[in-house]
Amino acid sequence: MPITRAKRIKKFAIEALAILAIAQILLVAPRPTRAQQPDPAGTATGDKNSAADAAGNPFVVPEPTDKSAPDYQQKKKAFNDYQSQSTREPLAVKLADDVGHVRIATNFSWTLLTGYLVLFMQAGFALLTCGLVRKKNAGHLMMLNFAAYVFAFLAYYAIGYAFQFGAVAINAAPTNLGGTPTLNHFLIGSGQWGLLGGKGFFLTGPAYDASSNCLTLFEVVFMETAGYIIVGAICERITFWAFLLCELFVGGLLYPISGCWVWGGGWMSQLGTSMHLGHGYVDFAGSSVVHSVGGFCAMALAIILGPRLGKYDKQGRPRAFPASNLVFVVTGTFLLLFGWMGFNPGSTLGATDLRIAVVAVNTNLAAVAGSAAAMLLWYRLFGKPDITMACNGMLAGLVAITAPCAFVGPTASVIIGVVAGVVVCAGVLFNERVLKIDDPCGAISVHGYCGWLGAVSLGIFADGTYGSGWNGVGALTYLGKSGQGVTGLLHGDASQFWMQLGGATLLAAYAFGFTFITFKAVNAVKSMRVSKEVELQGLDVPEFGMLAYPEDAVDMLTEGSLAQQR
Repeated sequence: MPITRAKRIKKFAIEALAILAIAQILLVAPRPTRAQQPDPAGTATGDKNSAADAAGNPFVVPEPTDKSAPDYQQKKKAFNDYQSQSTREPLAVKLADDVGHVRIATNFSWTLLTGYLVLFMQAGFALLTCGLVRKKNAGHLMMLNFAAYVFAFLAYYAIGYAFQFGAVAINAAPTNLGGTPTLNHFLIGSGQWGLLGGKGFFLTGPAYDASSNCLTLFEVVFMETAGYIIVGAICERITFWAFLLCELFVGGLLYPISGCWVWGGGWMSQLGTSMHLGHGYVDFAGSSVVHSVGGFCAMALAIILGPRLGKYDKQGRPRAFPASNLVFVVTGTFLLLFGWMGFNPGSTLGATDLRIAVVAVNTNLAAVAGSAAAMLLWYRLFGKPDITMACNGMLAGLVAITAPCAFVGPTASVIIGVVAGVVVCAGVLFNERVLKIDDPCGAISVHGYCGWLGAVSLGIFADGTYGSGWNGVGALTYLGKSGQGVTGLLHGDASQFWMQLGGATLLAAYAFGFTFITFKAVNAVKSMRVSKEVELQGLDVPEFGMLAYPEDAVDMLTEGSLAQQR
């Protein structure tokens, strides 16, 4: 039968409605997403997903999935409104893409520049340690500082970065840098109990990404800081081959493993959600992850090597070896203070986090308070102020404030600095006179003891004004308060204090134990220490073939020749 005009119109209307319905589904329904891919060019990093207002509210509204939630209907309406805007106002979405990209680009610039500041701390360490030792070993000190960067970096590039951040996207992706969604596999452990990252070896595959490489630059200079720390405690007696082995160990194993636990989404950072211990273990910029680990590694190595020849007399009393260049010591200390302005504020990984101003002020306050405390205490004990201890006091204050710098106020920072200044003096005397550990530069006290102190101080003084949602805890409310951040004992969260005390102690024991077992075995196979003759002569020529101060050798020969003629 022929189709009537009315039936044709009806059929056309049904087809049109079907097409419109399909179009609506395609436009509104969430599209299937392909697996995240690395973005080495950086062209896809930073879009509308990275756009947010000053309070951190995102432009993109996620679709709610929990229909039983009391605010489900409200969230569903917000999601539908966003979807409608996305389809009807593409200009708004394009603007959000631009805003998101600029936000990530700004944070990239901040993170890289502060990373360069931390890298410059290498010059400070070199001058400080060189100035604190005898001139006959100055070239030796410079070579150790230089080689530390070279070889520890290569170890970190090969395996260290993957071990530390190979699973960071699982629990702790750095969203200020656009995230690293492709680094998502634990080699050992899983979920909230990850022990070791498993992606990104040799910075290939998922690590060959713009965001990941930005993170790499910043984190490698942190690792290098841990590598420099050991120089001050083992200098003037270690062979060059043994030192290189130590640096490969720090860059490839010791630091990355503990770094994974705390900063790579590993198990210590997740104890807030898994065991309800505060916000999990928190260390903003590395009092324990960098300094305490490096300091207690240095302690183990110093014990294995033993004290320098002549450090103790027959009665076991310590002899002082005066610093060879106080100008180097003071200059190096101020270079380190300058670099610390990248170390602590840079750990926000973004200039869009305006807490950077508070972090910078807290860092400086703790530094000067630590220096004043050490200077005055030494003056009181021995009748004269000691510039080397005043410098170590400044470094002690910097180390101690590094973990809590973002979570405390200025007054707490001064208190932490003063305590650190006292601890570093007591630590130097305790190591030298009681434990009989020869630490030429005071590295164990400055970094080991004061690094532990800094992590514990966070658990005491954190005031809750910053860190809401840290490690996935308390994004909406914490301790019954909206927006409450990381909170310490004095402000009502005892669990955070116990978390910090236990975590800092565990990291110290881990660093000392792992290092001692490893290098006790190495030393049993072949001595890590130079011969007695080399140590007495000075390590510059026997180990490196040249003197740091060749004119001194000429002067000594001239004086000997004149004496013979007379």
